[in-house]
Amino acid sequence: MSDGETPQPHTVRLELVDEPGQLLAALRPIADNGGNLLSIYHERGNLTPRGHIPVEVDLECPPDRFDTIVDALRENGVNVIQAGAERYGEQLTVLLIGHLVDTDLSDTLRSIEECANAALADLSVSAPEGRNEESSARLRLATQAGKRTDVLAVVREIADRKNLRVVEPLAEGSA
Repeated sequence: MSDGETPQPHTVRLELVDEPGQLLAALRPIADNGGNLLSIYHERGNLTPRGHIPVEVDLECPPDRFDTIVDALRENGVNVIQAGAERYGEQLTVLLIGHLVDTDLSDTLRSIEECANAALADLSVSAPEGRNEESSARLRLATQAGKRTDVLAVVREIADRKNLRVVEPLAEGSA
């Protein structure tokens, strides 16, 4: 098998209109052009600035078929925001603590994804005293390989702007 035929992971970030059948229509060109779905993250609770639903699709295909898949998605009217091989190769977990509701958690998450080389992989929120008191959010971010420091800088800046505290992971190699 040549390098052009060996399947490799790729990530495609899409924007879909919130209408029945849109997700299926976006996935069909992937399968029809030799792509194998690995995972789908359908962020139905969030909207892009254009009011569409962000969807992140991880797929596997031979590198020489990836551009064909992206072209087929666009030809089918799917808005492809970003397409690239192994866009997010690392994970980073941080805690945000403060008045997350009052400072608009959705805006915070959107700002991190727009300003950083990261995508939200998992979110857990705790508000034991109710929404009017401080709460905490554990964010697991998928980051581009080698961009961890940049992502942390963006998280710090957004947290500072919103008067939130950040609990960061230990740096690799520290005790």
